[in-house]
Amino acid sequence: MTGLTIAEAAVEVGLTADTLRYYERDDLLLRPVPRASSGRRRYEEPDLRWITLITRLRATGMPIRDVRRYAALVRAGDGNELDRLELLQAHREVVLQQLAEVTSHLSAIDHKIGIYEDRLRRTELSA
Repeated sequence: MTGLTIAEAAVEVGLTADTLRYYERDDLLLRPVPRASSGRRRYEEPDLRWITLITRLRATGMPIRDVRRYAALVRAGDGNELDRLELLQAHREVVLQQLAEVTSHLSAIDHKIGIYEDRLRRTELSA
C-alpha cells in the first residue's frame, strides 16, 4: 500500500503524530485513515490536504466543534453546500475582525518604532 506513515504524515503537515491521532479520534477527518496489511495508518494525499485545511481553520481560531461540524457536512456529501458556505463565511468574518485588530496593534507598534528611530537619528546628528 502507498501513502505515508503517521510519522511521515506528521512531518509533512507540521503536526505531531499525537495530534493526527486526536484528529482521527475526535471525528475531524473525512474518512478513516487507510491502513496497511500490518494495521499501520497510511495517509494519502487527500488525507493530507484535508488535515492541512483543518489545521488552517484551527490556526485561525475555529472552534473544534465547528471543525467537527464542517467535517460532518463534507462527509455527508452534496446537498448541504449552503450550510458549509454559511459556516465558512461566519468564520471568515471572525478572522477579518481579528486581522483588523492585529493590524491596529501593528500600527501602534510601528508608530512607537518611528518615534525611537527619529529620536536616535536626532541624537546621532547632534553628536
